[in-house]
Amino acid sequence: MALRRVRRRRQASITSLIDVIFLLLLFFMLASSFSKYSEIELSAVAASGAASEPHPEIAVLHIDAAKLTLDGEALTEAEMIPRLRARDLPSDGVLVVSVTDEVTTQRMIDVLMELNTISGLRFRLLEPA
Repeated sequence: MALRRVRRRRQASITSLIDVIFLLLLFFMLASSFSKYSEIELSAVAASGAASEPHPEIAVLHIDAAKLTLDGEALTEAEMIPRLRARDLPSDGVLVVSVTDEVTTQRMIDVLMELNTISGLRFRLLEPA
């Protein structure tokens, strides 16, 4: 006579499911960015060609990985805004911004955001050749 074992059915434990959900929640909270995104309106100027419309006064700001130059004169980021305000470009004047290949996107955006604080300043980003 064979004795059959009575198997008891175990209840499902959801403890591991809760742990996985908590880890996913933690991962997505740490991986998310809560930064404020902003937009900068740009117009591009070809390096080899002339601008589409002539401007009586054009200033050139060159952004390098380590320094800034305004019309060939080296300056710091702190000096950039006061120098441009003192320059007092006319309403039809344009500031052409050129960058080198070594400049990071973050550095370029930081400089452009500072330029955006000057009301009425029009600037164009020069495309590298």
